[in-house]
Amino acid sequence: MPNDITLLTHLRNLNQPALEPQKNSGPGFGEMLKDTMQKVNNAQVEADRQVERLHTGQAKNLHEVMISMEQADISLRLMVQMRNKVTDAYQEVMRMQV
Repeated sequence: MPNDITLLTHLRNLNQPALEPQKNSGPGFGEMLKDTMQKVNNAQVEADRQVERLHTGQAKNLHEVMISMEQADISLRLMVQMRNKVTDAYQEVMRMQV
């Protein structure tokens, strides 16, 4: 059973002002999401360029073209999964009762 001194200590801590939020010098979530989407787009554009080079005969190595296409595909799949997770988390928060 807690003693009176412990209870008084907790009550004093409740009266103290809340700490100021820390200012984060790093990029925010929106900025990170924007950068990720830009990287996925760049991978898609590069894969399209590689395929176009293959069709015109400029690219001789089919393996590099396939690797570029797979990297773009994996990046896009990851982005879709991230979107799904964020959407699920948002819906879960909205279902919470206050």
